[in-house]
Amino acid sequence: MTAATQEALPITIRGVTKTYGAVHALDNVDLDVRQGEFLTLLGPSGSGKTTLLMVLAGFTRPDQGSLRFGDDEVIRKPPHLRNLGMVFQSYALFPHMTVAGNVGYPLRLRRLAKAELTERVERALDTVQLGGFGERRIDQLSGGQKQRVALARAIVFEPRILLMDEPLSALDKKLRDRMQIELRHLHEQLGMTTVYVTHDQREALTMSDRIAVINHGRLMQLDDPQHIYDRPANRFVADFIGDSAFLPVERQGEAVLYDGQPLSLSEAPPHGQDLVLMVRPERLHLLNGGEGGDFNRLTGRVSDIVYQGDSYLLVADLGNDREVSLRGVVRRDTLAALPAVGGPVTLGLSPSDTALIVDAP
Repeated sequence: MTAATQEALPITIRGVTKTYGAVHALDNVDLDVRQGEFLTLLGPSGSGKTTLLMVLAGFTRPDQGSLRFGDDEVIRKPPHLRNLGMVFQSYALFPHMTVAGNVGYPLRLRRLAKAELTERVERALDTVQLGGFGERRIDQLSGGQKQRVALARAIVFEPRILLMDEPLSALDKKLRDRMQIELRHLHEQLGMTTVYVTHDQREALTMSDRIAVINHGRLMQLDDPQHIYDRPANRFVADFIGDSAFLPVERQGEAVLYDGQPLSLSEAPPHGQDLVLMVRPERLHLLNGGEGGDFNRLTGRVSDIVYQGDSYLLVADLGNDREVSLRGVVRRDTLAALPAVGGPVTLGLSPSDTALIVDAP
């Protein structure tokens, strides 16, 4: 299959609202998906991300709002007229059909000639690395192969928009990690505008051009993976993506203080008084002696050290019900050099890793 970036369509969502009784599954959502990008809808269970995907697919009719694929308003169009590919969480394959029969099904609905249908099916199977699998039955396939068949069926008619609803959730971790990379490479090859739903933060960070974090039917933040992780818009995003501890700070004029000491910052803090210091375990440094003049310092006592194979987690009690964790790489004699459980510890946070965020849900 050839790259289709020039064929891809942008998606424009304006004021989309969907209620179920008193519950707002979607609450006045505005969102732009760029032409040819891989955008992930990320959020906890019940956040509204799957409802939004079903609105895009045409399976759910919103109470109000506008939805455009390119210049075409599709809010009232049924699913079969939206000309988009869909990969479901359950794959939704037909067990009585062969692999080729499943992949060719959308083409038969479009009444393609047999020769062209066969050629397109073979090309789609080659694209997902299943060449030669056409005559196999679905029950002869592994989970990863079934996922590829579902993907081949979604792209065989070369749609300009591809929707994916947690398609990797049924796979084991090792296969899931590999398929994340494969899907990302396939998107780069095909160039379709892709909207992907997941609740897995690492999956979203791995695969996406941009991530839309959703909670309680509202868009919390829309940004590229690095900014979502390093500079979350609020406490919910920071807490949901990655491991974080939050420490209280106070504002004093232009300065921000933690534990009475001004913090060294690499950029201006957000506006407002309600700020907290976000601490990621991998951003902390273990300080010894007089080192760490450029670091913001956190002092406390070691409450636990957890060995995790290639890394370790040092948990520090800072007092006043405050706790942070430091994650470090295990090398020769690393564990022996760590302070003892119960002993004092000083942790450092560089100014560039000192992130102040708005303390709001």
